[in-house]
Amino acid sequence: MRRSSTSRDMIVLLFFMLRAPGAHCALPSTPMASVHPQDPALRIGASLTATCSVGTDHGLHAGSLYWTLNGRRLPSNTYSVLSPSVLSVTLSNLSGSRQRSGDNLVCHSGGGHVLAGSCLYVGLPPEKPVNLTCWSRNTKDLTCKWAPGGQGETFIKTKYTLKYKLKWYGQEKECEDYSGGQPYTCYIPRDLALFTPYEIWVEASNQLGSATSDVINLDILDVVTTDPPADVHVSRVGDLDDQLTVRWGTPPALKDYLFQAKYQIRYRLEDSTEWKVVDDMGNQTSCRLAGLRPGTVYFVQVRCNPVGILGSRKAGIWSDWSHPTAASTPHSERSMAGSCDSKAARQNSTLRQDLKQFFSWVRKRVSDCSAMSIKQYDQWRVWLQKSHKTRNQVLQGDKS
Repeated sequence: MRRSSTSRDMIVLLFFMLRAPGAHCALPSTPMASVHPQDPALRIGASLTATCSVGTDHGLHAGSLYWTLNGRRLPSNTYSVLSPSVLSVTLSNLSGSRQRSGDNLVCHSGGGHVLAGSCLYVGLPPEKPVNLTCWSRNTKDLTCKWAPGGQGETFIKTKYTLKYKLKWYGQEKECEDYSGGQPYTCYIPRDLALFTPYEIWVEASNQLGSATSDVINLDILDVVTTDPPADVHVSRVGDLDDQLTVRWGTPPALKDYLFQAKYQIRYRLEDSTEWKVVDDMGNQTSCRLAGLRPGTVYFVQVRCNPVGILGSRKAGIWSDWSHPTAASTPHSERSMAGSCDSKAARQNSTLRQDLKQFFSWVRKRVSDCSAMSIKQYDQWRVWLQKSHKTRNQVLQGDKS
């Protein structure tokens, strides 16, 4: 019988100690004793007096019992023997629960056997959730996120429920999918109406109280974001050593919608983490990057903002960046053969010389200034690089 009793105590103690963090605290009482109150919810800083009552026919005296909290024995000066069968313990200035599923207050016999227990939930009531924002990917769904109010930590499990309804006549609904991997986020996958505003809010509740966020009003068309631009290609511009051309496609999921897209490009050197952003791309789906470093690998990304989708008057939401696309600029013969000189006077002299050569080249090939274009500039750059290459070859031949 003693071995059976010891085994039972060990099983009960393991149940107390090894509960999963999110499990519900349920400490069973035995026929020999009971603890009161059962599973109280208390604010941080509160005090609690709990009692352990034993049956008179089991040969147990209250003076021989003791208490543990989360497996640690409580000091005897917190006990009071109220009667031969009742032992109390007083806990003052309680701290927040160490386990969101409740702290274990357990009554033991003098020999260490577990008699009964209770779960203590010590924490704070939730504060009003804040920063509620929502977005729709391609008008097909809705994702909302928020932040807990105040410091956020209540020490006991708090339930958050996202609710929504059509503004004037809709029936209140609850978001059900909180499994997106991000905390304080819920996903509504279908059955959303367009051209009609929604009211959306979040309710927070635990054993100590509840709180509700401010209600936001939104039309799905005003919070649309897209998939990243597809088919991003980066290529060289002929033999130009300092330029790359970027081309991409419009978001395929929105091809049947009327909207004016805005695009952004960002690019960085292969060995750098700092991105440079090209803004104000408008609705065009190509761009030329100039002033790049010759003979260098660049990574390029593009993102999209659908503006005024189906007549909406609000700006859309930027998509994620596309996957990085890599390309390299050609090596420059001129930069390899030149010397390093950082003086401004030398740079200005080189610039004036290049401009003089450019205009001289243009006068020989273009009769009307209005006919000048970026194409002529590119042709001149190629001609200039070939001229420098030829000159370097001649200089190397003279030296030899």
